[in-house]
Amino acid sequence: MIKGNFIDNLPKVYGIYTGGFLGFIIIMAIGEQMGMSAKAIGIAFVAFTVAIYAIIGYLSRTAQADAYYVAGRQVPTVFNGMATAADWMSGASFVAMAGGIYFKGYGYMALLVGWTGGYVLVASLLAPYLRKFGCYTVPDFIGTRYGGNLTRFLAVVVLTVASFTYVTAQINATGTIASVALDIPFQYAVYVGLVSILLCSMLGGMRGVTWTQVAQYIVLIVAYLLPVFWISNKMGAGFFPHFMLADEVARIGELEQQFGFVKNSAADLANVPKGLAGITKAHSAVNATPWAFISLALAMMMGTASLPHVMMRYFTTPSVKAARKSVGWSLFFIFLLYSSAPMLATLSKLSLIDPSLPTGIIGKSIAEVQAIDWYQNWNSANLMFVSDFNGNGTLELNEFFMGGKAVVLATPEIAGLPYVISGLVAAGGMAAAMSTADGLILAIANAISHDVYYKIIDPKAETAKRLVVARVLLVVIGFAGATIAAMEIQGILGSVIWAFDFAMSGLFFPLVLGVWWKRANKEGAIAGMSLGLLSGLGYLIWVRNGGSGFLGITQLTFGIFGSAVSLVAMVVVSLMTSEPSAATQKMVDEVRVPSGKSILGRQH
Repeated sequence: MIKGNFIDNLPKVYGIYTGGFLGFIIIMAIGEQMGMSAKAIGIAFVAFTVAIYAIIGYLSRTAQADAYYVAGRQVPTVFNGMATAADWMSGASFVAMAGGIYFKGYGYMALLVGWTGGYVLVASLLAPYLRKFGCYTVPDFIGTRYGGNLTRFLAVVVLTVASFTYVTAQINATGTIASVALDIPFQYAVYVGLVSILLCSMLGGMRGVTWTQVAQYIVLIVAYLLPVFWISNKMGAGFFPHFMLADEVARIGELEQQFGFVKNSAADLANVPKGLAGITKAHSAVNATPWAFISLALAMMMGTASLPHVMMRYFTTPSVKAARKSVGWSLFFIFLLYSSAPMLATLSKLSLIDPSLPTGIIGKSIAEVQAIDWYQNWNSANLMFVSDFNGNGTLELNEFFMGGKAVVLATPEIAGLPYVISGLVAAGGMAAAMSTADGLILAIANAISHDVYYKIIDPKAETAKRLVVARVLLVVIGFAGATIAAMEIQGILGSVIWAFDFAMSGLFFPLVLGVWWKRANKEGAIAGMSLGLLSGLGYLIWVRNGGSGFLGITQLTFGIFGSAVSLVAMVVVSLMTSEPSAATQKMVDEVRVPSGKSILGRQH
């Protein structure tokens, strides 16, 4: 029996949970040995973990605004770090990032640099100060710091655009995993994923999402690291393959030279299913120039420090000091996965192309490859394809195609691991996508219910009514996100990168200058948010429609253009208009003092 305060018992609670989850894995492994089908194992993993999250969400239900919006501001630093890492490491991190590195080479390492480095900006420029401010949401800070309903509303608009773009990618990821695990069409699977997401956040808000995300982090990190270590040991790359990465990449380069690489013709590629890519050279031209690499890393750093669902996590800590320490724990927990993604991509490619390994397929007959069970499974999911372009009956390097989403999900099967590991990876991918989607949908719903409905439309609304509005918005926003995701307008990774660009275009400098420049005023913030978002969006549309770009800024880094416009507009307009009131400037000074009571307290 667990006695006493829930917060004090967190290590014991999650220790029991982790033990139970490992026990479930062992039970599934025994079931596989006794003849349990792969489909049954996949369904069991997804159903079991989603059911646990739903139970946590139900047990965390609340009717208190403070608990619903900021988890009562009592989340300990280590557990907030785990929840933030789960919130952060989305379907893009878990499912798509290794695929990007697999197909595009070291150029996509800019994402790792930017996404991790962004937390340096979060820790040094924003998180402790927004926690000191005492707000519920990011628009809450913007609206109170600059004053006026228009600034608050514009912050909600930017938040909604960025977060909705992001959440469609997460629902896409949950749909992909659910469609494979449950063997149902993707267009229906996205709604299965949506129901799973809403079960975690509907009743408990931020409190429910927080404790669910801690549970989801445990699942996703076990699911990501276990296959990496197992495959590496099986292939002879050592138990800690991270130290052997350079040797393995060199081996890939040697194999590509050995096999030769023939560029596919347009006629060949016309027969390849949409969304699949071939095994390319290890040293891709993507982000190969220093500026291309730096600009993508910079955009991801500034985007990280602008994303509302990340900032919201630091509103839940007990103090300013705890918020700062929580950022450090977040980085540690994120590092565990991010340091392994390049290794997973490398091991996956070696598994396929190294003829000295029993899993290697290059050089085998096309018919032999098409008869492999894992190929048939993933081909039926439209995530793998082979074709004999030159008619010699042998699979060449340029005749195998795979979807980026399949790199993480299919590698355990390709490497010959027990299917229970594939089920575990599916559960981990669901956990990663669900945890981020929870935070994103909650960020949008909370911002609209608190900052638009309560602060602008009906300031006298009772708490119960506010929470009903927030929960209805969760459903509406989630359904809209699933509908857009089903259209597959953009890939998972591309949608996520766009979300970062939108966030930094409209919010980065209004947030940073709101803390660090007392002269920034309401008119400047309005100009910065509106012109930043519009210019970033306009630049994206221009480049997508064939525009040549400006100073090497691409559709993946358009936020650099938008945020530059935002900065200039904010500074110029602020200096051309009257300075903020003495009370506002004093408030900004107080925000930067690391101790003392929060500025807003609990006056919501």
